[in-house]
Formats: sequence, structure tokens, C-alpha cells
Amino acid sequence: MAKYDISNSEEAVFKKDLESKTDAHSMRLKRYLGMPDLSRTPGSPLEEIVKKAKEVSSLKGFDEIKIPEIVPTKILFDLFNMPEGHPARSPSDTYYVDANNVLRTHDTVFWYYYLNLPEVKKRIANKETLGAICYGKVYRKDEIDARHMNVFHQFGGWLIAPDDLPRQGKVGKKTITPQDLKDALTDIATNIFGKTNFRFYDHTFPYTDPSFEMEAEINGQWIEMLGSGMVRKTVLSNLGLEGYHGWAFGFGLERLAIASMQLPDIRLLWSEDERVKKQLKLGRKFVEVSKYPPIVRDISFIVKNDFIPNDYFDFVREAAPGLVEQVELLDKYENEAKFGAGKISYAFRITYRSLERTLTSEEIDVIHKKIEDLTTKIFKGTVR
Repeated sequence: MAKYDISNSEEAVFKKDLESKTDAHSMRLKRYLGMPDLSRTPGSPLEEIVKKAKEVSSLKGFDEIKIPEIVPTKILFDLFNMPEGHPARSPSDTYYVDANNVLRTHDTVFWYYYLNLPEVKKRIANKETLGAICYGKVYRKDEIDARHMNVFHQFGGWLIAPDDLPRQGKVGKKTITPQDLKDALTDIATNIFGKTNFRFYDHTFPYTDPSFEMEAEINGQWIEMLGSGMVRKTVLSNLGLEGYHGWAFGFGLERLAIASMQLPDIRLLWSEDERVKKQLKLGRKFVEVSKYPPIVRDISFIVKNDFIPNDYFDFVREAAPGLVEQVELLDKYENEAKFGAGKISYAFRITYRSLERTLTSEEIDVIHKKIEDLTTKIFKGTVR
């Protein structure tokens, strides 16, 4: 197994340029890029999942690649069958650094960087079978609740072989099949969760066909575990590779950790509280240090129709660091006679809850008033 760390001079330029910027969007990007990679943080359950996945026989000998976090759209989207107009490219879902570069939204993009390694190109010329894994942070604008954050971690892998790969000691060709993929995934899942039930069902992904979702039965519930499938020939062709086939998969590390430990809040994975950290072990049910009560406040306002709700989710969590458990969009409607042309009314419910102490109604009133004032200032909203 070889390890590759792709240094990218273009990414370094972007990060350097961000250092001097103080606008809200740039500050957000700096904060997210500066957050620790929990899949490489000793003691984190996410690192524990990575270790368990890497040690299975199905991934034995696979190369490991670490890739840039700022990626051109022409690579991240165009090469992976997500053309202009695809929902994933929308600024409401993706963090743009500039018009042509974004924070990576999926780790499947490692295929591109891996195939462009000089050593890998030589192995392809020799028609070798190739296996590789990649893991780390990815970024997507998302709703805020106890199970989702806009910065999370993925683990991906793939195995590709020449179409004319001969069988050893047998007549004919060897072909990598969907059953080979399912066997490998069952191997990985069993090593993470132990002996349990798994099932697959058909799905659709831009870069695999056929595609499969895998579910695991954890604590009596079926949990969506990962997406997978046979690599699309069109994507391999986009990447400049002909005459190869194989399988690929990818899964979110937080989802598996939450299921394994019955974790009530995703924010606990980032906690520095020693009472929390010592409990974060796979297979061990998390016992809450203390269940602090929530405080709920609603906010409604009128804004221009170019307002992006996912940007507001980010804004609220940043305006009250560590105190926002959930932001829920309650209502959205247009009434030109009442609000004016090109205006929309939005209503959100914010659930405040600290993982470390009991919040008071008085302090939340102050914080909520700050959010109202900033909503007017930043989003040009008229608070109702």
C-alpha cells in the first residue's frame, strides 16, 4: 500500500487569499477549513471507524490518498456527471470560494487525483488492478438539527481492473461484479458494527451504475449506511481511462458513529468536555452527562426573493456558537400586495440548547435579539 498526499498550489493560494478577508462568507470558509479533521484525530470515534475499515481483508493493499479541500467545479462536478444546472452545483447547497472553485462536497473526487498520479499512470499502462481509499472532511450547506452539520466526514474506496484481466489458472476473463462489491461492504460493515444484519437495495448515483444503498440493523433499527455501485464507464472516460471497470463506495462517518453509540447530538463528536470524550467509543451507548433543557424562539422576516435559507442556517449557528441545536424552516410565502414585488416572508424556529450548562431565558433573549438585528443588517430583512 502506498500513501499519497496531494499538495495543491492553487488551493494554497486560495487559503492565503482568504486570510486577509473579513466578510461573513470568507470568515465562514476559514472557520470550516480550520476545523480539525476528526477522521485523523486520535481518540475520535471517527478515526476508530477509519481504522476498522482500513484493516479488513477486502481493502488489503489498497493505496491511500489525501486530496485538496478546495476543488475546481470542472473536476468535482463536470467529470462526475453533474453538469450545469445539477442541484448539487447550486450556491444554496455548495460553498463557493469563487465562481469556479468550491469546498469539496464529496470524496469521490479522489478518483481524479488518484488517476493523475505518475505512479498510477504507469500501473495503468501495465494493466494492473488498482484499489484506493480516501477519507476526510467534506462540506455541504444543510439544515441544522441534532443529526446534521455542514462540515462532516466521508470515507470512500474503489477497486478497478482491466476489462481483459485474465483469470489465474483458469480459462477466460475475470470480471469484478456487484456481488464482489457487496461482499467487500459486508466485510467492512461487520468489522465496524460486529455481527449484525445488512441489506442492499437499488439506488441511483451520478457516477455508479448499477448503484446500491446499504442498510445495517443497529439497535433494532435499519440505518442507511452507505452508497455504492459499479463505476460508470462514462465517468472513467471523463477521467481519461478506457478499458477498465470496477466498484466504488462512500459513507459518512458521523452517521455510523451516531448509530453505533446512540448519540443524541452530532455536536458531541466535536466536544472538548472530558466527560463526553471518554464516552465516545464505538459500540458503547452514550449516557448523557446531563440533559439540559431547550429554549425555543421563533423569528419571521421579509426579504428579497434571492434569499437562500441554507445560508441562514449557517448564520444562526455562527451567531450563537455551541448553543443552537436546531434551526427549522416553519413557513415561506409570497404576498405581493402585502410585502411588495420580489419579496418573500420566512419563519424559522430556533432551538437553543447547550451541551454543557442550563441556559437562561434572559441570556437567550439577548442572543435572539442579536440574531434579529443581524438578520436586518446582513440579509436586509424586515423582522416581523
